[in-house]
Amino acid sequence: MTKNNKGFTLIELLVVIAIIGLLSTMAVVSLNTARGKSRDARRMSDIKQIQTALEMYNGDNGTYFTTATATLASGALGTPLANYMAIPDDPGSNTYLYASDEDTYTLTFVLEQAAAGFTAGTVTASETGLSQ
Repeated sequence: MTKNNKGFTLIELLVVIAIIGLLSTMAVVSLNTARGKSRDARRMSDIKQIQTALEMYNGDNGTYFTTATATLASGALGTPLANYMAIPDDPGSNTYLYASDEDTYTLTFVLEQAAAGFTAGTVTASETGLSQ
C-alpha cells in the first residue's frame, strides 16, 4: 500500500511564510528610502526655483526683500516673491527658512538623506550657492 501525500508539511509552510515575510520587509524598507530620496530631490528643485525668484526680485528692485528669519511657505509672509513664483511647501514635515538683509539672503532646509554631494541634515542656500 503506497501513501500518496498531496499536501505540504508544516516545516515547508513555515519556511515559505518566513521567506515571504523577509521579502516584504525588504520591499517596505527600500520603498521608504525611495520616498525620502524623492522628497529630497523635490527640496533641491524647490530651493533652486526660489533662488531664481530671489535673483529676479533682486534684479528688479536692487535688493533682496528684508525679513528676520521666517518660514517661507505658500501663503506665508505675504511674500514679495508671489509676483515671481508660487512658493512651494516642503514635501515632508520640515520647512524652508528665509532670512535676509538687503544685500544677502539665506534659505535653510533639511535633507533626510545624503543627496547632491550633501549629507543628511541642514543645508543653507545663499546668493553664492549651497553649503552645509
